[in-house]
Amino acid sequence: MSATAKKQAPNAEDIRARKGGTPLVSLTAYTTPMARLMDKHCDFVLVGDSVGMVLHGLTSTLGVTMEMMILHGQAVARGLSQAMLVIDMPFGSYEEGPQQAFRNAARLMAETGCAAVKLEGGVEMAETIRFLVKRGIPVMAHIGLTPQSINTLGGYKVQGRDAQADAVLADARAVAGAGAFSVVLEKVPQKLADKITAEVAIPTIGIGASAGCDGQILVVDDMLGFFTAFKPKFVKRYADLGPLAEAGIAEYAADVRARAFPGAEHVFADQAPAAKTPSKG
Repeated sequence: MSATAKKQAPNAEDIRARKGGTPLVSLTAYTTPMARLMDKHCDFVLVGDSVGMVLHGLTSTLGVTMEMMILHGQAVARGLSQAMLVIDMPFGSYEEGPQQAFRNAARLMAETGCAAVKLEGGVEMAETIRFLVKRGIPVMAHIGLTPQSINTLGGYKVQGRDAQADAVLADARAVAGAGAFSVVLEKVPQKLADKITAEVAIPTIGIGASAGCDGQILVVDDMLGFFTAFKPKFVKRYADLGPLAEAGIAEYAADVRARAFPGAEHVFADQAPAAKTPSKG
């Protein structure tokens, strides 16, 4: 292969094959410009239903719709050529049963071109995962803290401590056995995350889990400091762009009010500038 050959985006089986290898890198994206920035650095990019809280000001992910996921999925797809695109199934689009899940997952894939969908739930979603996979829809599972279930979980709490550990482990085994090509572990104790990673044959993707997972994912607006309403314990801020952006906006506002912007270099003369005469060689 030529050293300059264009990298091809991985598919679900490529991700599955990375089990135990170089850790998988992932971030969320919701817009074309952000997708372009992360394309060459990520193995897969997730259009998460976190878009509801990050970009739309919702207090949870429960108000996110299929139309929102499709709109943002299409935007992110335009910015990717090297990373795999995965899109969240929103709340209410798959829980009713396998047939409902298939209709909505098929629509999501057809209208965005994504390579896989992600859905939340363990043992109770195994039948649906199996149904989708058998019909050609790759599924990334999501267990531990499942944000769409915060009303039954009692909030954004760590899942899998003490007596809960066996249930989370059972969830991991169930989704792997049903055919999911990978599984996100969210807010799971480190020891349990390591145990799951060692036991299941598919890659584990940690978010507030363990460095021993087969990969990691973060919400990009969290790790870049754009989302400042709160910072989860598991987030490392690799940049603090929110305050920088606000400072830039404040400077712009001050310049406008002082009539310092636009300056002479930003406005146009009545006459077009004369064309330059080519110099003789």
